[in-house]
Amino acid sequence: MTKYKVLVLTDHSGHSDQNSIYSLVSEMNEHKQCKSIDIASRGIENNIPFFKEMDAEQLHGVRLGDDFQYTDEGSYFSRGLKQLHLDDYDIIFMRLPRPISDEWLLWLESNKGNAIIINNPKGIIKTSSKEYLLSIPEVCPTIKKIKSIQDAIDFSTHQPIVLKPLREYGGKGVVKIDGAKIYEGDIEHDRDTYLKSIENTIVTDGYIGMKYLKNVSQGDKRILVVGGEILAASLRLPKEGSWICNVSQGGQSVHTEITPEEKYIIETISPQLIQEGILIYGADTLVDDDGKRVLSEINTLSIGGFPQAQAQSGKPIIKLTIDKIFEYADEYE
Repeated sequence: MTKYKVLVLTDHSGHSDQNSIYSLVSEMNEHKQCKSIDIASRGIENNIPFFKEMDAEQLHGVRLGDDFQYTDEGSYFSRGLKQLHLDDYDIIFMRLPRPISDEWLLWLESNKGNAIIINNPKGIIKTSSKEYLLSIPEVCPTIKKIKSIQDAIDFSTHQPIVLKPLREYGGKGVVKIDGAKIYEGDIEHDRDTYLKSIENTIVTDGYIGMKYLKNVSQGDKRILVVGGEILAASLRLPKEGSWICNVSQGGQSVHTEITPEEKYIIETISPQLIQEGILIYGADTLVDDDGKRVLSEINTLSIGGFPQAQAQSGKPIIKLTIDKIFEYADEYE
C-alpha cells in the first residue's frame, strides 16, 4: 500500500465554517494512505510571492494536525510556518477559488515535480470555461458563443436568452434578454443601452448565450461527481419572484434525486473530463421546456457543498470522495 505526502493549496481569507475544505482535508488526514498533509494559504502575506509572482521558492505552510478546524481569525494557517517545496509532494490538492489566472495554473503545472494535481490545471483551464459547453451541445440547451452586440440581438430575436460572461463565476454578470428588455437579476434595463455598456467585455472576453428556459423556477440542480460517479445532488431554488438560482444571491438548497437524463449527461461528459485530468466536478442542470433536465454549467476548479450534501443525503460523501482521490493516485502511479 502506497502512502502519499499531500500539499493542500487554499485561501482561508474567503472561508466560512461551511467551507468543504475542513471536512475533506480532515478526512484525508485520517486515511490509511495519507502519510502527511501540509497546507498553504493564499491568504497569508508570506505566500504573496508564490501566488501572485509565481516564485516557487516562496511557499510557506503548516503541517496539518488533528485539531484542524475553521476559526474566524484563520490563525491555523500561519502558526508554525515552514518553507515548502512543490517537489516534496505526491499529491497537490487545490481548493482555490476564483480569481485565479490561467497563467498561474500553467505555471503550477510546470513546477509540480512528480506530483499529481487534483484537478489538473490544464484540464481546469479547458473545462471550466463556459465555452467548453459548445463542444457538448447534445446535452445542453440551445447555445451560442456571443462575440458582438449583434450576435446577442440576433440570437434573442426568436426566443428569450440568458447571457453568461465567459470569465465570471458565481452567477456574476448573468443577464436575461427578453425582447427589448434585459433583466439583471430583478432589475430591468433597456436592451440596447445595456449591451452597449458591456460591449467591450463582449468583444474582448466573450459571452455564452443560452436559450432561457421557462421552467427555471423549478431549480438549478448541482450534481457532485467524483471519479465519474455521482455522489450527491442538491436542488438550488431561486428566491421568490427571481429567476436566479444561485444560493449566494438569495436561493436555497435542498437534497434531490437524479433523473434518467441527468444520469445520461454524466455518463456522456465524465469520460471526457477524466481524460482532461478532472477527478472532481460539479455539473449544473436546469429543466428545459419539455420538462427534462439539461446541462447548464460545469465547475471544475474548487467544488464546494460536500458537507452539505452529506448532511442532506445521509451518505458518507466525504469519505467516498477521499477514497477516490487515493484510488486515483494509485492509478496515476
